[in-house]
Amino acid sequence: MPPFMTASVCLTAAAVPLHLLAERRGWAAGRTVTKSLASLGFMGTALSAGAVGSLFGRLILTGLALSLIGDVLLLGRSRQVFLAGLVSFLLGHLAYATAFIIHGIDLLPAAGGLVIVAVVGMRVFRWLRPHISRDMLRPVVAYIIVISAMVALALGAWGGGVPVRLLPGAVAFYLSDIAVARDRFVVKGFANRLVGLPLYYAGQLLIASCAGG
Repeated sequence: MPPFMTASVCLTAAAVPLHLLAERRGWAAGRTVTKSLASLGFMGTALSAGAVGSLFGRLILTGLALSLIGDVLLLGRSRQVFLAGLVSFLLGHLAYATAFIIHGIDLLPAAGGLVIVAVVGMRVFRWLRPHISRDMLRPVVAYIIVISAMVALALGAWGGGVPVRLLPGAVAFYLSDIAVARDRFVVKGFANRLVGLPLYYAGQLLIASCAGG
Protein backbone atom coordinates (compact mmCIF):
# COMPACT_ATOMS: atom_id res chain seq x y z
CA MET A 1 0.00 0.00 0.00
CA PRO A 2 1.45 3.42 -0.96
CA PRO A 3 2.46 5.61 2.00
CA PHE A 4 -0.17 8.29 1.31
CA MET A 5 -2.90 5.66 1.08
CA THR A 6 -1.70 4.11 4.33
CA ALA A 7 -1.80 7.51 6.01
CA SER A 8 -5.30 8.20 4.63
CA VAL A 9 -6.68 4.87 5.80
CA CYS A 10 -5.10 5.36 9.21
CA LEU A 11 -6.63 8.85 9.41
CA THR A 12 -10.11 7.41 8.92
CA ALA A 13 -9.42 4.47 11.23
CA ALA A 14 -8.29 6.83 14.00
CA ALA A 15 -10.99 9.46 13.48
CA VAL A 16 -14.00 7.11 13.50
CA PRO A 17 -13.67 5.93 17.14
CA LEU A 18 -12.91 9.50 18.19
CA HIS A 19 -16.06 10.61 16.40
CA LEU A 20 -18.08 7.94 18.17
CA LEU A 21 -16.67 9.17 21.48
CA ALA A 22 -17.64 12.74 20.61
CA GLU A 23 -21.13 11.53 19.65
CA ARG A 24 -21.48 9.68 22.93
CA ARG A 25 -20.46 12.72 24.97
CA GLY A 26 -22.42 15.22 22.88
CA TRP A 27 -19.33 17.26 22.01
CA ALA A 28 -20.48 19.30 19.00
CA ALA A 29 -17.08 20.65 17.94
CA GLY A 30 -15.51 17.22 18.33
CA ARG A 31 -18.24 15.65 16.19
CA THR A 32 -17.58 18.11 13.38
CA VAL A 33 -13.79 17.82 13.42
CA THR A 34 -13.57 14.05 13.76
CA LYS A 35 -16.21 13.30 11.13
CA SER A 36 -14.61 15.69 8.66
CA LEU A 37 -11.21 14.08 9.22
CA ALA A 38 -12.64 10.58 8.79
CA SER A 39 -14.22 11.59 5.49
CA LEU A 40 -11.08 13.32 4.27
CA GLY A 41 -9.37 9.98 4.82
CA PHE A 42 -11.43 8.25 2.17
CA MET A 43 -10.86 11.16 -0.21
CA GLY A 44 -7.11 10.76 0.28
CA THR A 45 -7.41 7.01 -0.26
CA ALA A 46 -9.06 7.56 -3.64
CA LEU A 47 -6.50 10.13 -4.70
CA SER A 48 -3.61 7.86 -3.76
CA ALA A 49 -5.28 5.02 -5.67
CA GLY A 50 -5.07 7.10 -8.85
CA ALA A 51 -8.64 8.43 -9.04
CA VAL A 52 -7.79 11.40 -11.23
CA GLY A 53 -6.28 9.21 -13.94
CA SER A 54 -9.54 7.98 -15.48
CA LEU A 55 -13.19 8.94 -15.88
CA PHE A 56 -14.11 5.97 -13.70
CA GLY A 57 -11.83 7.22 -10.94
CA ARG A 58 -13.02 10.81 -11.21
CA LEU A 59 -16.63 9.69 -10.88
CA ILE A 60 -15.72 7.65 -7.80
CA LEU A 61 -13.97 10.73 -6.43
CA THR A 62 -17.07 12.80 -7.17
CA GLY A 63 -19.21 10.29 -5.29
CA LEU A 64 -16.85 10.45 -2.34
CA ALA A 65 -16.86 14.25 -2.36
CA LEU A 66 -20.66 14.31 -2.38
CA SER A 67 -20.60 11.83 0.49
CA LEU A 68 -18.25 14.11 2.42
CA ILE A 69 -20.71 16.97 1.94
CA GLY A 70 -23.51 14.69 3.10
CA ASP A 71 -21.48 13.69 6.15
CA VAL A 72 -21.14 17.31 7.21
CA LEU A 73 -24.81 18.05 6.54
CA LEU A 74 -25.97 15.07 8.60
CA LEU A 75 -24.25 16.59 11.60
CA GLY A 76 -27.25 18.91 11.70
CA ARG A 77 -30.52 17.86 13.30
CA SER A 78 -33.17 19.77 11.32
CA ARG A 79 -35.36 18.16 8.67
CA GLN A 80 -34.14 20.59 5.99
CA VAL A 81 -30.49 19.81 6.66
CA PHE A 82 -31.22 16.07 6.74
CA LEU A 83 -33.00 16.35 3.39
CA ALA A 84 -30.05 18.24 1.91
CA GLY A 85 -27.74 15.50 3.17
CA LEU A 86 -30.02 12.87 1.66
CA VAL A 87 -29.86 14.60 -1.72
CA SER A 88 -26.07 14.84 -1.52
CA PHE A 89 -25.74 11.13 -0.82
CA LEU A 90 -28.28 10.30 -3.54
CA LEU A 91 -26.16 12.21 -6.06
CA GLY A 92 -23.09 10.42 -4.72
CA HIS A 93 -24.71 7.04 -5.37
CA LEU A 94 -25.60 8.18 -8.89
CA ALA A 95 -21.94 9.08 -9.45
CA TYR A 96 -20.90 5.61 -8.25
CA ALA A 97 -23.50 3.92 -10.43
CA THR A 98 -22.33 5.90 -13.48
CA ALA A 99 -18.72 4.97 -12.73
CA PHE A 100 -19.62 1.27 -12.59
CA ILE A 101 -21.45 1.44 -15.93
CA ILE A 102 -18.54 3.27 -17.57
CA HIS A 103 -16.08 0.72 -16.23
CA GLY A 104 -18.17 -2.05 -17.75
CA ILE A 105 -20.64 -4.41 -16.14
CA ASP A 106 -21.63 -8.02 -16.55
CA LEU A 107 -25.39 -7.91 -17.05
CA LEU A 108 -26.11 -11.34 -15.54
CA PRO A 109 -24.80 -10.65 -12.02
CA ALA A 110 -26.19 -7.12 -12.24
CA ALA A 111 -29.67 -8.50 -12.99
CA GLY A 112 -29.35 -11.06 -10.20
CA GLY A 113 -28.22 -8.35 -7.82
CA LEU A 114 -31.15 -6.16 -8.85
CA VAL A 115 -33.61 -8.89 -7.91
CA ILE A 116 -31.97 -9.32 -4.49
CA VAL A 117 -31.79 -5.62 -3.65
CA ALA A 118 -35.35 -5.06 -4.91
CA VAL A 119 -36.63 -7.62 -2.42
CA VAL A 120 -34.48 -6.20 0.39
CA GLY A 121 -35.43 -2.63 -0.54
CA MET A 122 -39.14 -3.40 -0.41
CA ARG A 123 -38.75 -4.97 3.02
CA VAL A 124 -36.80 -1.97 4.26
CA PHE A 125 -39.46 0.37 2.92
CA ARG A 126 -42.28 -1.59 4.60
CA TRP A 127 -40.37 -1.39 7.86
CA LEU A 128 -39.80 2.35 7.55
CA ARG A 129 -43.16 3.35 6.03
CA PRO A 130 -45.15 3.73 9.29
CA HIS A 131 -42.49 6.09 10.62
CA ILE A 132 -42.03 8.36 7.58
CA SER A 133 -43.95 11.61 7.28
CA ARG A 134 -45.75 12.34 4.03
CA ASP A 135 -43.31 15.09 3.01
CA MET A 136 -40.33 12.72 3.36
CA LEU A 137 -41.93 9.78 1.58
CA ARG A 138 -40.80 10.57 -1.97
CA PRO A 139 -37.19 11.44 -1.05
CA VAL A 140 -36.85 8.23 0.94
CA VAL A 141 -38.33 6.10 -1.87
CA ALA A 142 -36.02 7.77 -4.40
CA TYR A 143 -33.04 7.13 -2.15
CA ILE A 144 -33.89 3.45 -1.68
CA ILE A 145 -34.22 3.01 -5.45
CA VAL A 146 -30.92 4.75 -6.22
CA ILE A 147 -28.83 3.00 -3.56
CA SER A 148 -30.35 -0.37 -4.53
CA ALA A 149 -29.41 0.25 -8.16
CA MET A 150 -25.90 1.24 -7.06
CA VAL A 151 -25.42 -2.06 -5.23
CA ALA A 152 -26.76 -4.09 -8.17
CA LEU A 153 -24.42 -2.25 -10.55
CA ALA A 154 -21.53 -2.84 -8.14
CA LEU A 155 -22.21 -6.55 -8.49
CA GLY A 156 -22.25 -6.14 -12.26
CA ALA A 157 -19.00 -4.16 -12.15
CA TRP A 158 -17.42 -6.91 -10.08
CA GLY A 159 -18.43 -9.31 -12.84
CA GLY A 160 -16.92 -6.80 -15.28
CA GLY A 161 -13.52 -6.87 -13.64
CA VAL A 162 -13.31 -4.23 -10.91
CA PRO A 163 -11.40 -5.28 -7.77
CA VAL A 164 -13.50 -7.66 -5.70
CA ARG A 165 -13.35 -5.40 -2.63
CA LEU A 166 -15.64 -2.87 -4.34
CA LEU A 167 -18.65 -5.14 -3.84
CA PRO A 168 -18.42 -5.50 -0.04
CA GLY A 169 -17.75 -1.76 0.03
CA ALA A 170 -21.06 -1.05 -1.70
CA VAL A 171 -22.90 -3.52 0.54
CA ALA A 172 -21.39 -2.00 3.69
CA PHE A 173 -22.52 1.45 2.52
CA TYR A 174 -26.05 0.09 1.99
CA LEU A 175 -26.17 -1.46 5.45
CA SER A 176 -24.86 1.72 7.05
CA ASP A 177 -27.73 3.65 5.48
CA ILE A 178 -30.21 1.29 7.12
CA ALA A 179 -28.68 2.29 10.45
CA VAL A 180 -29.05 5.97 9.51
CA ALA A 181 -32.69 5.41 8.55
CA ARG A 182 -33.37 3.59 11.80
CA ASP A 183 -31.89 6.47 13.77
CA ARG A 184 -33.77 9.12 11.83
CA PHE A 185 -37.18 7.48 11.47
CA VAL A 186 -37.57 4.55 13.87
CA VAL A 187 -35.51 4.59 17.08
CA LYS A 188 -32.89 7.21 17.85
CA GLY A 189 -29.86 6.06 19.78
CA PHE A 190 -26.10 5.79 19.93
CA ALA A 191 -26.29 2.10 18.95
CA ASN A 192 -27.26 3.14 15.41
CA ARG A 193 -24.06 5.15 15.06
CA LEU A 194 -21.98 2.49 16.78
CA VAL A 195 -23.00 0.03 14.07
CA GLY A 196 -23.56 2.33 11.11
CA LEU A 197 -20.49 4.56 11.16
CA PRO A 198 -17.84 1.81 11.08
CA LEU A 199 -19.78 0.10 8.26
CA TYR A 200 -20.02 3.37 6.35
CA TYR A 201 -16.37 4.28 6.60
CA ALA A 202 -15.19 0.75 5.88
CA GLY A 203 -17.39 0.72 2.79
CA GLN A 204 -16.16 4.09 1.58
CA LEU A 205 -12.52 3.10 2.08
CA LEU A 206 -13.06 -0.09 0.08
CA ILE A 207 -14.75 1.81 -2.76
CA ALA A 208 -12.10 4.56 -2.67
CA SER A 209 -9.29 2.01 -2.87
CA CYS A 210 -10.73 0.81 -6.21
CA ALA A 211 -10.71 4.28 -7.79
CA GLY A 212 -7.67 3.45 -9.86
CA GLY A 213 -9.71 0.85 -11.69
